[in-house]
Parts: sequence; C-alpha cells; structure tokens
Amino acid sequence: MGFFSDLKEDLSQAVNEVAPEETVREQEAKEMETAQSVLPENKDFQADETDLGSQIAVEEEVPEGKMNNHDMADTLESLLEQIDIQEQDTASEPEAVQEIKKPAPEVSFAGRSVSDEVAVVTAGMKITGDLVSDGSMNVIGTIEGNIDIMGKLNVTGSIVGNSKATEIYAENANISGEVRSDGSVKIGQSSVIIGNIFANSAVIAGAVKGDIDVHGPVVLDTSAIVMGNIKSRSVQINNGAVIEGMCSQCYADVNPTSFFEDLKKKN
Repeated sequence: MGFFSDLKEDLSQAVNEVAPEETVREQEAKEMETAQSVLPENKDFQADETDLGSQIAVEEEVPEGKMNNHDMADTLESLLEQIDIQEQDTASEPEAVQEIKKPAPEVSFAGRSVSDEVAVVTAGMKITGDLVSDGSMNVIGTIEGNIDIMGKLNVTGSIVGNSKATEIYAENANISGEVRSDGSVKIGQSSVIIGNIFANSAVIAGAVKGDIDVHGPVVLDTSAIVMGNIKSRSVQINNGAVIEGMCSQCYADVNPTSFFEDLKKKN
C-alpha cells in the first residue's frame, strides 16, 4: 500500500505542474484574440499579426514522437485512475486469502483403528521379538515375544509371551503367557494355555493353567481342564469338564452376600 501511495503523490504533483502551464497558454491565446479585436485594421498590423500568429503556431508545435502538456495531463490522470483500481484490488486480496485459508484441523496419531490387513506367520517360521499391528494375525509358526494387535488373533502354532487382541481363537495351540481380549476368547480342543485369561466372554474346550477373569459368561466344554480360579458373570459347566479352583460369579447382577444381609435385616 505504501508503494501505491507514493506513486499517486508523484503523479498528482506532475499533473499540477502540467496543468498550470496549459492554463497560462490558454490565457495568452485569449488575450491575443482580445488585442486583435481592439487594434485598428491596417496592412502593417496585419503583417505583424500574421508573423505573430505564425510565431504562436511554431511555439505550439510539438516535436514528432513527444506529447504536449494537454496530452501529458490526460495520460497522468489515466494512470491515477489505474492506480486507484489497483489499490482496490490489492485491498480486497487479504479478505480473499482469509476465506481460502482455513485453520487445518489438528491431526492426532495417538488413536489406533482396526485395519483389514491380516499378517501370517507361516509354519516353520520363528519370530523373536514383540509384534504390534493394527490388523489381524494368523500364527501358524512360533513367536517368542509379546503380541499386541487391534484385530483378531488366530493361533495354531506356538506363542511364548503375552497376547492381546480384540478376539483370540486358539486351536491345537501352545501359549505360554497372559491372554487378554477386549471381546471373546475361544480355546479349542488340544490347546494348552499356561497363563491368566482376561476377556468379556470365554469358551474353553482345552487345558488352562491360570486364573480366568471374564466379565461375561464362561462356558466349559466336556473336554475342558481348568487349574485356577474363575471369575465371571455366569458359568456353564458341561459334563466331563474338570475344574480345580474356586468359581465366583462376582460380576452377576445379584450379589449373594448383599442378598442374605438384606434378608437377615428383614427377619
């Protein structure tokens, strides 16, 4: 904006300098016409008048390729008009920029979402180290390390370490470590789990040596062998299942201790 202001001041000054000269010339021409109408008509004066007219014409001639004062004033005024238009366009640019530029939304990478990808640890493959994935995983080989995935974990191989997933299914598997799921855990027949199990629901048909802590229902199939305490909302024990430990339905809607205390108070 400072550039345009300085340019306008310079052009305005130039117009003011050119305009007075043009006015003076117009005034001189008017005075000449008045003098011609007053002076007597004679040949000598007419001769002088002709010479004077030619002199004025010569003075008013503009060299080729140059502008007279009148044209220069018009040009300067035209430039001033263009500068005013340019200033208006420049003044409106910040508003347009503000409309286009909007604050970018903040992006956070702290949250994780489940992916459709499925990683496979094939038979004969052995991985040593922790594994983290946003997708699912099929473990057919051997993993020595902790597993933390957002999807489903299917184990038919061997895991030495803690396992965490949305759902965990083990069939003919050997797992030595804690098993934790945000959903369900299914331990198929011929699977051996040495470690505690945490989930929202569980179906046990294999062998588990460890405590089972489930906020929902627990189903023990006929082939289930459990050596540890069971905490759940409900327990279904099929004929043939073997349990060595305490079974508590501490997550049930009815608390037996409170029930009998309330009954004792009524009596």
